[in-house]
Amino acid sequence: MSGHTTLAPAGTAAKRKEARTVILSSYLGSTIEFYDFLLYATAAAVAFPKVFFAGTDEWVGVVAAYATFAAGYVARPLGGVIFGHFGDKVGRKGMLIISMAMMGIASTLIGVIPGASVIGPWGAVLLVLLRVCQGIAVGGEWGGAALMALEHSDPKRRGFAASFVNAGAPTGAVLGTVVMGIFSALPQDAFLAWGWRVPFLLSFVLLIVGMFVRLRVSESPIFAEAVAREEAQGAKRKIPLLDVLRRPKALIMIMFAGAAGFGLQVVLPTFSVTYAVSKGAPQQGVLYAFAGASAISIVFVLLGGRLSDRFGRRPVMISGLALFIAYLFPMFGMLGSGNVGLVFLAFTVALILHSSLYGPLAAFVSEQFGTTSRYTGAAVGYQLATLIGAGFTPGIIAGLYKDSGQNILPVVVFLSVMALVSIVFIALTRESKNNDLTTVR
Repeated sequence: MSGHTTLAPAGTAAKRKEARTVILSSYLGSTIEFYDFLLYATAAAVAFPKVFFAGTDEWVGVVAAYATFAAGYVARPLGGVIFGHFGDKVGRKGMLIISMAMMGIASTLIGVIPGASVIGPWGAVLLVLLRVCQGIAVGGEWGGAALMALEHSDPKRRGFAASFVNAGAPTGAVLGTVVMGIFSALPQDAFLAWGWRVPFLLSFVLLIVGMFVRLRVSESPIFAEAVAREEAQGAKRKIPLLDVLRRPKALIMIMFAGAAGFGLQVVLPTFSVTYAVSKGAPQQGVLYAFAGASAISIVFVLLGGRLSDRFGRRPVMISGLALFIAYLFPMFGMLGSGNVGLVFLAFTVALILHSSLYGPLAAFVSEQFGTTSRYTGAAVGYQLATLIGAGFTPGIIAGLYKDSGQNILPVVVFLSVMALVSIVFIALTRESKNNDLTTVR
């Protein structure tokens, strides 16, 4: 008897330690991936229009730069399909290592693309190709990182555990914006000639750190048990994507439920930065304001995940979206003030409200699928949501703003409608916080 009472706590302690290691590695890996991916957003706002689209009207160059930004979001569902398939067939860990290597190499290469003055339009072509590689990589990264955190954690704390993956996005945004902000302090000619490139070249250093972390984690126990069960029963392994598509309702609901969260998220480091600078706020001050607000929001992303463990995913997410709609006009009023302090406040409140949606989102999406198709279903659903919500939103609202004579009303209406659509789909989706993840369906 004494032997059993000794072993049980030891086993529990070991599992908890392993869960903490996995959650930390998912957070760090997600941070590095999103540093690379979101660094592109900042560069698209402050550098790419002048480097790769020189000679065009200012807002035409901005819209063109955002079009290359969209290419990454178009590619993300493809990454979800590819990495999801092998993640459900082979395992989560190996796919995470490959996705990180792909992202780090693509981001480093962006830092060495010659500008339009050297190779003309070919610079923009190479930019799009590498952006597609980034999209495929992050499309595979998120699903694997979220599932590793989710499937290693206590069932009553899944929302909190998975929220660490989404907390990697604002952390990566902080790193990317701070680094880009430092180099944007250079004289404009130096910044456009080489300063913007350094943050991308630093991606290679982060890749080495990320690989060290990734190689230290173990495979998901829920996935390993599900595969062992199927093999013991002699069941034929299904093609994960076909399994997901046989029941497309979950995919469609997730796609529209999450779309507004990504749309609102991407508006802040792209259009909102450009808008604030165009209204007289200093570029470096705006970048630091966004970085500071992103740092504060990290805590609130984790809080959103924790609240969803207690009250459910849906109530927390719907509340955040409803408040964001009410906040849009005041937000743009502060962003257009030309005052860095008010710009910082605008970003901070926006990201806190967004966190109540973004924190529970990783668990909300992943809990809709069975174990042996969860990587595919979660990754594809999540990335389709990013495509329709974020991929084209910066370009659309920049176009609306330009075509309306720089009137902010069409932008607010567009974002409000997007948020209302997501509220409806979240309300129609089943509550998932008590789902049994060990089921194979």
